Amino acid sequence: MNTIRIGAGAGYSGDRIEPAVELAEYGQLDYLIFECLAERTIALAQQARRKDPEQGYDPLLEERMRAVLRPCHANGVRILTNMGAANPLTAARKIRQIARELGLPDLRVAAVTGDDVLALVTGGDYLDDSGAPVAQLGDRLLSANAYLGAQPLVDALAQGADVIVTGRIADPALVLAPLIHAFGWAMDDWHKLGQGTLAGHLLECAGQVSGGYFADPGYKDVANLARLGFPIAEIDADGSLVITKVAGSGGAVTVATCTEQLLYEIHDPAAYLTPDVVADFSHVSMTQLEPDRVAVAGATGHPKSGLLKVTLGYLDSHIGEGQISYAGPGALARAQLAQAIVAERLQLCGVQTEELRFDMIGVNAIYGAQLSNSHGEPYEVRLRVTGRTASLKEAARIGNEVETLYTCGPSGGGGATKSAREVVAVRATLVDGALVHPTIHFGEQ
Repeated sequence: MNTIRIGAGAGYSGDRIEPAVELAEYGQLDYLIFECLAERTIALAQQARRKDPEQGYDPLLEERMRAVLRPCHANGVRILTNMGAANPLTAARKIRQIARELGLPDLRVAAVTGDDVLALVTGGDYLDDSGAPVAQLGDRLLSANAYLGAQPLVDALAQGADVIVTGRIADPALVLAPLIHAFGWAMDDWHKLGQGTLAGHLLECAGQVSGGYFADPGYKDVANLARLGFPIAEIDADGSLVITKVAGSGGAVTVATCTEQLLYEIHDPAAYLTPDVVADFSHVSMTQLEPDRVAVAGATGHPKSGLLKVTLGYLDSHIGEGQISYAGPGALARAQLAQAIVAERLQLCGVQTEELRFDMIGVNAIYGAQLSNSHGEPYEVRLRVTGRTASLKEAARIGNEVETLYTCGPSGGGGATKSAREVVAVRATLVDGALVHPTIHFGEQ
C-alpha cells in the first residue's frame, strides 16, 4: 500500500454525525478517526463514572457507532477513537453489542487502557503546572490521565482490530498509528513521525480544516456550511500529504483553512511536543493543487522527550448564575437598576462569593464598558450575574436573587433563568513515560 486515506469523523464530543457517515460511505477511506476529548471532558467523564460505573464514555458513542459501523464494515474502513474517555472497556462492550445488533458479530473491537494514572500521581512527589504539589488537591482531585502515544494503537491494528477505542491519547496519535502500521515506519524515524503528526494535527479538529470555524462573511466566505464536509488526508509511504474532502460536500479546503488549523493550539511550531515525537512544523509549505485539494509538505521531527503530559481534573468551586432580559425604551436603565438591586441583595443576604461578576450582554460583556460607551444605547439588553462560591447551596442563591426581579425589580423583566453547578477545572503535570503501561483488551474483558 503506497497511499492511505484517513477521514476525520469528529473534532469534539458533540460534533455532527452526518459528515462521518458521508465519509464512511463515499470517502473511499482506509481509516476513520473520531477525536472527541477536550481537557475537561475526561474529568467530567470520570465524575460520571464515579456516580455510575457503567458510564464515563462519550455520550454520543452509541449513536455514532450505530451510524457508521455498517458502512465502515462494508467498505473495509477501520475506526480509531478516544470516545472511551474514562471508561474504554465499557465503551468497547457497547460497540460490540451494537455490532451484533447490526449483524456484524465478527467485528473485532479493541479497548486501550492505561492512561488513568491517578494512583501514580497521588503516590509520588509531583508538581502541577502552577508549581504546587499535586497532593495538595487532596480529595478534590477527580482524575489524572496521561496522554498515550501511538504504540498501543499500532499493536492493536497489528492484532486485527477493526475498531479501537481509547481513553486519553494524544490527538495526532489517532492518525499517526495507522501510518506506522500501514507503512512500517520505525518508532524512531523522527522525520516521518513528524510528518505523520502533521497529518494528525490537521485532521484532529475535523471540520475546522475544511472551512468550519473559519468563515467571516465578506472577508473569508465559505459555501454551504450547513452541509460542511469533514476532511480526508491522503498520505503516502514517504509521508507526503494532501488534505481534501468528499466531492460535493459543503465547506472548502484551501491553503488558508489549512494554515489556520496548522497554527491552532500550537505553542511552538518548531517544537510541538507529543508522546511520539517532537514535531517541527516551522518549514511547512502548502500548495493549492486544485479546488479542495491542498498539498502539505515540510514537516520533520526530533527525538521525543520521554515524558508524558498528564491532565489533572479537580473540583475547583461552584458557580451560580442568573440572567434576565429588558427590552424597549429605557432597557439599559432598567437593567442597570436591576444590577444594583441584585448587588445590594447579595450583600444584605450575606451570600459568600469568591468572585462576583455583572455583565450586560449586548452592552459590555465582551469588550467592557470603555469600548461600549462609544456606541448607541441598545433597545434590548440581558443582565447576567455570576458568582463563584464554596458550596452548591450558596451558588444557587445568586440565581434566586435574579429570578426575584420578576416581582421585586424594574418593570418589563422577562426570560429569567438560573443555574448552579460544580466547576471542574484542570491542571497538568508530567510523568516518566516508562511508568505508564498501556494494555490492549479484546473480547469481553
